[in-house]
Amino acid sequence: MGDDTTDGTALERWTADETAVVGYSYSDESTPPVIGGEGTIRAGTIIYDDVVIGDGFATGHHALVRELTELGDDVLVGTNAVIDGRTTIGSHVSLQTGVYVPSHTEIGDNVFCGPHAVLTNDPYPIRQEVDLAGPTLADGVSIGANATVLPGVTVGEGAFVAAGAVVTEDVPPATLAVGAPATHRDLPAELRGANNI
Repeated sequence: MGDDTTDGTALERWTADETAVVGYSYSDESTPPVIGGEGTIRAGTIIYDDVVIGDGFATGHHALVRELTELGDDVLVGTNAVIDGRTTIGSHVSLQTGVYVPSHTEIGDNVFCGPHAVLTNDPYPIRQEVDLAGPTLADGVSIGANATVLPGVTVGEGAFVAAGAVVTEDVPPATLAVGAPATHRDLPAELRGANNI
């Protein structure tokens, strides 16, 4: 259990299952994570040092949040989801079961990533030395189940990536990306509007 102290009184800020690790030290200089109020950290979850998390944080079981990550308010990191560090995630974000978020990724507010969606950050895995660059998911983006978003790609505000799509190039705002490789279509009427997270 985390707590804050005000006038010597401990206040409950968040709760963690006894098998969760909150504050995994990865170096001699690392500092414990900062986690806002009303959070729930479930069994098997590991949160590294040097992580900053807002209010209303929740995890499924066995989630992983690596170092130098910042998360806003009301973020869900689902069961077996992985955030590989050095990443910024906004508020009201839902990362469902098995989502993978690599380092150097930026995720805006009100974003949904469906089960087993995969974001990537290395255009030439182990073949060339390159700077890693994860995708950018703008505010209001939805990523369907089992979709893959390639390194450096920007998915524009309010865009929708269909289940199973492989996104190889930027997706304009308010656009549907579908297929492998993904092509762009007008966003159907039933997919317009804000995410309800």
